[in-house]
Amino acid sequence: MTSPTRRWDLFVAALLFLATAAFVLWQNAHIAVLWDLSYLLDTSWRIALGQVPYRDFPLVHPPVTFLIQAAIMRLAGRHYWLQIAYVAIAGGLGTILAWRIVLRILEGIRHAQTISLMLAAPLVALGISSVYPHPIYDGDCALAILFAVWLLQRLSSRSTNAMSPVSHRLGILLTGAAVVLPVFIKQNIGLPFLIALVFSLALLVILHGTGRSPEPSTVWMRLLAAMGALFLLSLLGIQLTAGLGNYLHWTVQFAAQRRLPGLGTVLAVYINPALLWTVPCAFSGIFLLRLPAARRLWSQALACVLFAAPFAAVFLFLLNHDDRGDRADSLLSLWPLLLLLTASVAVLELRKGVTLARLIPFLVLAAIQGTFLSQSLEGSTYAIWPLLVVLIAGAIAAIPPAAHRVAPYLAATVSVTLLLCGGLYAVSRDRMDYVDTPDGPPIPATLPALRGMTTPGPYLPEFEELVRFAQQEIPTQDALLLFPGEDPFYFATGRTPQFPVLLFDPTTDPYSGEALLAEAAKRNVRWVIVKTHRQSIEDVMPDKAQTLARMQRQFHLYRKLTAYEIYRR
Repeated sequence: MTSPTRRWDLFVAALLFLATAAFVLWQNAHIAVLWDLSYLLDTSWRIALGQVPYRDFPLVHPPVTFLIQAAIMRLAGRHYWLQIAYVAIAGGLGTILAWRIVLRILEGIRHAQTISLMLAAPLVALGISSVYPHPIYDGDCALAILFAVWLLQRLSSRSTNAMSPVSHRLGILLTGAAVVLPVFIKQNIGLPFLIALVFSLALLVILHGTGRSPEPSTVWMRLLAAMGALFLLSLLGIQLTAGLGNYLHWTVQFAAQRRLPGLGTVLAVYINPALLWTVPCAFSGIFLLRLPAARRLWSQALACVLFAAPFAAVFLFLLNHDDRGDRADSLLSLWPLLLLLTASVAVLELRKGVTLARLIPFLVLAAIQGTFLSQSLEGSTYAIWPLLVVLIAGAIAAIPPAAHRVAPYLAATVSVTLLLCGGLYAVSRDRMDYVDTPDGPPIPATLPALRGMTTPGPYLPEFEELVRFAQQEIPTQDALLLFPGEDPFYFATGRTPQFPVLLFDPTTDPYSGEALLAEAAKRNVRWVIVKTHRQSIEDVMPDKAQTLARMQRQFHLYRKLTAYEIYRR
C-alpha cells in the first residue's frame, strides 16, 4: 500500500510536470523565434540527412542538442509539433528534478515538503523551457546538470549502502555518464561544471586519506575513473566521425574567438549600484540567524525583514513601472545578490566538514558562471533559474536548527517574488525582445512540416509564400543561399543543404563577404534569396551591404516576393 508521503510526492510531481509543460505549450502558441529555430531545425535536418557536423559543415556548439532533434526527425519525420512536445516534456522534467534536489537538500528541516514546493512553484514560469520555449542547448544542458546533481545526491546518500554491488556500480557508471554529458551539450556550461566536480572529488579523496572527510573515498575514485573513461570514449567517437581536430577548432577555438567575453564583461555582472544596499541587507538577515541571538523571536523577525527587503524592492518596482526592460533589469538584479549570498553560505558550511553535499553548491555556481560567458546576465539566465533555486535551497538549509521556524518565511519571500515578477517576465517575453512581436493575434503556419508554429505578424505567411515559390520555380537539386538565413527553409521544404553555412551572423559564419561568394561559386550556387522584412530587429549579418553589392555583380534579380528578393546566377 502506498504511504501518504509517497502519494503526496506523486501528486506534487504530476502537478509540477503538467503545469510546467502546459506553460511551455502556451508560450509556443504565442511566439516562434524564426532566427533561432532556423539554426536548430535546419542544422538538425542536415544531420538527419547524414551530413556530419564539424567535418562537412561548421558548428560552433557541441552536438547533443542537434543529434536529439535529428533523431526525432529521422524517426518521426519533419513535424514541428514534435519539437514542441519535446521541449514541453523536457521543461516538466526539469522542474521535477529541481524540486527533488531541493527536497533532498532540505532534509532535516521542519516543513521541508512545504518549503520545497514553494521554491519549485515559480519554476512553472521560470523552468528550463518556460522563458525561452523552443528546444535549445542551454535548456538541454540545464536539464542534464539537474539530472547529474540528482544522481550525485543519490550516490552520496546513505541509501546507496543498501544497494547490491551490481546496482551500486551501475549507479556510478550512470552518474559518470550524466556528469560528462553536459560538456557535449553546451561547452561553456558543461565544462566548468565538470572541472569543478573533478576538483571536488579529488579533494574528497585527499581529505579522506588524511582522515578529514567522513565520506569513503572508494566511491569517488570509482566515479572519477568512470568519468575519465566515458569522457575519453566520447572523444574517440568524435575522432572516428567528425575528427577531433575539427571539433576542437569549431567548438573551442572559433567559438572562443567569436563569443568569449573579456574579464571586465564577466565581472560587470557584480557591478550594480543596487548591490550597495541589497547585499548588506540580505547578508545581515541570513547571518543574524547564525548568531546565538537567533533563538529570540525579535531577532528572527528582524532577520526576515532584512532578507526580504531586496525582494520587496523588486516587487514594488514591478508595481510602479510599465517598461518591460526596466522590470526585467530589476528582477535580474537578484541574480548577483543571490549568487554572492549563497556562495558565502556554502563557504561557511564547509567548516562543518567537507562532503559532496556541501560541495554541490560550488558545482552549480561553476555552471552558472560559465553560462554567463555566453551572453552575460541579461541574455544567459533564461534556462538556469532552476539552478538558482537549488542554491537558494542550500542557503535555507544552512539555517541553524534554533531558527528553523523562519525557513518557511524566507522561502515564501523568494517564492512570491519569483512567481509574480518572474511570471510576468516570462509572460511578457522580455528575453525575446530581439524579435518583432507586433500587436495582434498569433498567426499559425499552414505548411505540414511547420504545423504548431505560430507567431504574431506576417512572418510565417511571408515565409510560406517563399516556400511555395521555391517548390514551383527552384529545382530541388539547385544550390542556394538565404541571407541572412532567418527562416527554417530546409526543414520546411525537405531540401538538402549544399552550403556549409546556413545562418549568417558573427557567431556561426566564418566567411568574409568575398570568401563567401568565392565559396558560392565553387559550389555552383545558382540562387540567392535575400529577406527584406525580417522578424529579427537587428540585422547582424557581417558586411551585408558589401556582400550584397558583390553578389549583384554575379546574380540578377529574378523575382520579388512580399518579403524576399530572389536572385539567379
